[in-house]
Amino acid sequence: MKFRLSALIPFLVFSLIGLALAIGLRNDPRAMPSAMIDRDMPAFTLQPVSDDLPLLQRSDLLGKVSLLNVFGSWCTACLHEHPTLMRLARQKRLAIYGVDWRDTPSAGANWLRTNGNPFTAVGLDSQSKLAIDLGVTGAPETYLIDAKGRIRFKQVGPITEPVWRETIEPMVILLEAEL
Repeated sequence: MKFRLSALIPFLVFSLIGLALAIGLRNDPRAMPSAMIDRDMPAFTLQPVSDDLPLLQRSDLLGKVSLLNVFGSWCTACLHEHPTLMRLARQKRLAIYGVDWRDTPSAGANWLRTNGNPFTAVGLDSQSKLAIDLGVTGAPETYLIDAKGRIRFKQVGPITEPVWRETIEPMVILLEAEL
C-alpha cells in the first residue's frame, strides 16, 4: 500500500477550518473594542432636539465624570435601558448627555416627552457626524467620559442595572477619585 500525500489534503483543510472556528469561539461576540478609548472626545456642537433644551457641545463634558448616551426614537433597545438612565438621573450621581442619532427633532422630542428625559442636554445628530467620529455601530451606545473630556469606556448595548452596577459604576468611582 502506497502512501499518497494528496490523501492528506482534505484532512489538513478540515483541520485548519476547525482551528479557525475554535479560535473564533473563544472571542466574546459582545466585545467591540473602540479605537476612541483614552482619546479626547472629538470637538462637536449639536443643536438640541427641542427649543426648551440647551445645545450640546464638547465643553459640556469637561470638569466632571459624565455619560454620553447615543439613542434614537426608533431604537427598541433604547427603551430597555431607559429606566436605568431615568434612575441614574434622579440620583443626580453624574451628568448624562444624550445624542439623538439618525432621528428628526420632532421624533426625538416626542420620544423624550413620552418616556421621560434623563439628559442634562440632548443634541441631534441626524447626519451621523458625531456618530462617525465616535465609531458608533448601533444604538444604544454609551461613552463614559472623564473630567478631562477623554473617553474611558464604551458600552455597546443597553445599560441595565447589572451592567451599571458591575461594569460602569466601579469605573465611575475610580474616575471620581481622580478629581
